[in-house]
Amino acid sequence: MPIRTTQGRGQRYDSILDTIGDTPTIRINRIAPAHVNVFVKSEAFNPGGSVKDRLALNIIEAAERDGRLKPGQTVVEATSGNTGIGLAMVCAAKGYPLVVTMAESFSVERRRLMRIFGAKVVLTPKELKGFGMYSKAKELAEKNGWFLASQFETADNADIHEATTAREILGDFDGEKLDYFVTGYGTGGTVTGVARVLRRESPETKIILTEPANAAIVGSGYVNTRNAQNQPTEGHPNFNPHPIQGWTPDFIPHVLQESIDNGYYDDLIPIPGPDGIAWSRRLAAEEGIFVGISAGATFATAMKVAETAPEGANILVMLPDTGERYLSTPLFEGIAEGMTDEEVEISLSTPYGQMEG
Repeated sequence: MPIRTTQGRGQRYDSILDTIGDTPTIRINRIAPAHVNVFVKSEAFNPGGSVKDRLALNIIEAAERDGRLKPGQTVVEATSGNTGIGLAMVCAAKGYPLVVTMAESFSVERRRLMRIFGAKVVLTPKELKGFGMYSKAKELAEKNGWFLASQFETADNADIHEATTAREILGDFDGEKLDYFVTGYGTGGTVTGVARVLRRESPETKIILTEPANAAIVGSGYVNTRNAQNQPTEGHPNFNPHPIQGWTPDFIPHVLQESIDNGYYDDLIPIPGPDGIAWSRRLAAEEGIFVGISAGATFATAMKVAETAPEGANILVMLPDTGERYLSTPLFEGIAEGMTDEEVEISLSTPYGQMEG
């Protein structure tokens, strides 16, 4: 095999924000069943490390275009982390102050990532769940005249996935069939935006949606109430805490409701949190693809789809983020900091640098 070479991208970028999108579709080689072709769309390649960079950029730029966001105005948003990190990056590049509200149950790394971008992070009690952090962001916006990013309601969310993510997917499978598209949901922007395009231009593609088994709020059939601004007015009664951070707040977002109302998905498959952790670890250890728990859970769903998929089927799996923002979560439980017994044995197998005593 000849040495790999590179030639550069053939362009220079005016801003870090210009590098958002065009994330790669990658074949899974070692852990996928032999009778199907499994590919992943790795959103960790976005500069902020997640799929939420897309909506963060579009929310800000759409609000700039129509005058909802004024120069220097503070932006505020409730987020489990990835949207906040994306907004922190975008706001840093554009010069907007940012305040994020986040339930204290989410990983410490996420808070620190947002703060290093210059954002302020206001923690809300974990007992109040996602609805609590959402309500706090809304209160702060109303009291201070801040711009509420409204990721759960705004049309700017799904629109960017219709304009970018979906077009990339079609381009990557140009001339080939795409049999299954598998995704989870947080706000619902990815599934709604991508499904708009796939339903029109690739109607043979089956869209598979997944959610935590112990927080199967879409599967329950109950839709929480919303006000005239499409904002939730209650938490969902079927929600329970789950380890798949970034998935399933304790309400059904208005952005996701479009997919529910229009039948944008062909199947809904619940996944236990431990399965997501197990497949995240396998993707790292056996494919070299380092992702978070939500990506592992989406991949776990794809493995269930593969069990009954026909020979030669092409399956595309959305991997929403990178694994580095999960260091303090169950994803890393049991991952040693010091040397394991096996590593000590390797160290002692040669004389140089052996520890005494």
